[in-house]
Amino acid sequence: MTLTLMTLLCVGLSVGPRTPVQAGILPKPTIWAEPGSVIPQGKPVTILCQGTPEAQEYHLDKERSTEPWRRQNPLEPGEKAEFSIPHMTHLSAGRYRCYYLSPTDWSEPSDPLELVVTGVYSKPTLSALPSPVVTSGGNVTLQCGSWLGYDRFILTKEGENQPSWTLDSQLNPNGQSQALFPVGPVTPSHKWMFRCYGYDSKNPQVWSGPSDPLELLVPGVSRKPSLLTQQGPVVTSGQKLTLQCLSDNVYDRFSLFKEGGRDLPQRLGWKPQAGLSQADFPLGTVSGSHGGQYRCYGGHNLSSEWSAPSDPLDILVAGLLSDTPSLSVQPGPTVASGENVTLLCQSRSPGDTFLLFKEGSANTPLRLRSKYRAQQYQAQFSMSPATSAHRGTYRCYSSLNTYPYLLSHPSDPLQLVVSGSSGDPSSPPTRLDLTAGESQGPLSREFTVSPGLSLETQLI
Repeated sequence: MTLTLMTLLCVGLSVGPRTPVQAGILPKPTIWAEPGSVIPQGKPVTILCQGTPEAQEYHLDKERSTEPWRRQNPLEPGEKAEFSIPHMTHLSAGRYRCYYLSPTDWSEPSDPLELVVTGVYSKPTLSALPSPVVTSGGNVTLQCGSWLGYDRFILTKEGENQPSWTLDSQLNPNGQSQALFPVGPVTPSHKWMFRCYGYDSKNPQVWSGPSDPLELLVPGVSRKPSLLTQQGPVVTSGQKLTLQCLSDNVYDRFSLFKEGGRDLPQRLGWKPQAGLSQADFPLGTVSGSHGGQYRCYGGHNLSSEWSAPSDPLDILVAGLLSDTPSLSVQPGPTVASGENVTLLCQSRSPGDTFLLFKEGSANTPLRLRSKYRAQQYQAQFSMSPATSAHRGTYRCYSSLNTYPYLLSHPSDPLQLVVSGSSGDPSSPPTRLDLTAGESQGPLSREFTVSPGLSLETQLI
């Protein structure tokens, strides 16, 4: 082997009809791509090569390609060369280098440029474990997964430097390929927006489409918004459900989080009137998957910080358990003010909890654990003494501890009529006695009902 050939092989140049045969002694050029090196399928990209002012000709080489050299002469001395790819495909993806020719010699090759095409394969999913809501200074694991059997995944973070991380995939217990990326500590001073891609290691520049974006949310201390639903907390399958997040603090955007969920849908805020902001979250047609506890957060476009969370809102889906309890009242549906009243919800089917709901209320129903008596599961909701605030129509439901947000069919409605005076407004509050046993959920505490105040605000 001649000394010249040995030198060429040592600097990484191949000898053939496409490659300059003189050893490079000039400074290597700079190579880059615009608008970037990761390009969606079908979009244009330009590869640029910048050498010294003496450069007279540029060559672009793609590794492992049998295509002839691409060459270009700069229009003016010292100008960079531009190599355009009108439509990015998997055939255009690869590793590129460029060279330039001066009046005396060829330059060294540039550093390699990895040109990646995305969207050739179906996108993976990206989720946060255990939750996308992270306390300041906390850590989280991002799970990128797919059923297509990718053997590597890439996680990218939005930002000026757009850092990325690559991991080999592993099979989870369900047989899905996945990669687990540890992230943290998470702070509110940065925006934590991520996407991930999958690819085959045999074609490392050909990626899937990007996952849906996932933003980690670090709750702050600014004023919490309110979360409401026009449909009320008890909904049925087939209904359309929309949650509203509103605030008297003007936020540009809102985010909705379901307890146990792995994503954070966002909506831009709008101003129903001066000094207020609001976002609607349409959740579509109700099914069992909608049952759960929700919170929302407010944020500003120019800041990565979010508000404190809203108070929780429970969404209960009725009619998904086969049971239909019965509801009765003692001493009867019409009572005088001051009498003791007990609403009895019972069923022959096993149930862990009974819920009492007053129609027209936007608040979470009262929950009581059931007790087994006289071959029936039952709970007693006692109002002592009754006031005009207790008037209304009631229904009750049963539920199981394993699925606390899925309810039975409702009982038949029971209308309670309280006649006579509501009593002396100056008298002390009357106690609401929960006699069925230890109460459950958000209302597991002692209640008092002040005469003249509505049941919605104090009981349900």
